[in-house]
Amino acid sequence: MEKMKNDMINQLEAFQQKEKFIEDFLVFYPGISDASMQKTLSERINLVANEFKNFVLTQRTTDKDFLQVIQAGLQSFKSVYKNLDTEDRERICLYMEELMDIVGLESSGRTLNQFMYGWDFPPLLIVT
Repeated sequence: MEKMKNDMINQLEAFQQKEKFIEDFLVFYPGISDASMQKTLSERINLVANEFKNFVLTQRTTDKDFLQVIQAGLQSFKSVYKNLDTEDRERICLYMEELMDIVGLESSGRTLNQFMYGWDFPPLLIVT
C-alpha cells in the first residue's frame, strides 16, 4: 500500500511539474488559444493535482473526495469559461482524466461532460 501511495505522489508531482497547454500531437491539441491564459489555467489544474496529493498523503482516497475536488477544480474555470476555445476545454478535461488515472478513479460522475458541454448526456436506454 505504501509503495502504491508513493507511486501516486510521484506521478502527481511529475504532473504538476510538466508544462501545460502546449501543443500536443498525441491528443490533437494545437496549444492554448490565448497564451496570456496559460499560466492561470496551469495553476488551476495544478491546484487540483495538489488536492489529490493531499488526499493521498492523508489516506483520504475515496472516490467521493476526489470527485468533489474535480468539481471544485472545474468550477474554478467558470470565470474564464467563455474565453476558452473548445480545444482548451477538451484539454482541461484530458488533464482531469490524467489525474483520475493516477489515483485510479474510473469515472468523473459525468462532471467532465457537464463542464465540456454545459449539460450531461442522459443514460443510454438499451432496448432489447
